[in-house]
Amino acid sequence: MIHLLAFITAKPGKRDAILREFTKIVPLVHVEKGCIEYGPVIDAAGAPAVQAKLGPDKFAVVEKWESIALLEAHMAAPHMAEYGAKTKDLIAERVLHILSPA
Repeated sequence: MIHLLAFITAKPGKRDAILREFTKIVPLVHVEKGCIEYGPVIDAAGAPAVQAKLGPDKFAVVEKWESIALLEAHMAAPHMAEYGAKTKDLIAERVLHILSPA
C-alpha cells in the first residue's frame, strides 16, 4: 500500500474555491482502480493546543493507494488534469509526500 499526503497552499482567500473544485473530483477518484482512501482535510476546530495548524489558506489531502502504478494512473486521469487546469491560478504551493508503511 502507498500513502500520499498532499499539502496544498492556496493563494490568499482562495482555499474555499479550490475545495469546491476538489470535492467535484472526489467521487470520480473513489471509483478509480486501487483507491483505498482519498479526501481533503482542514484544521479540526477545538483541537488541543499542541496542534500545528495548517491555517486558513492551506489544506491537506490524505490518500491511500494499492500501488505506485495505480497512484501514477490516478495522477494521469483526465479528471485530474481538468482539476489542475481549473485550480492552477488559485494554488500558491503544492507539496506531495509519497510514503510506505513503516
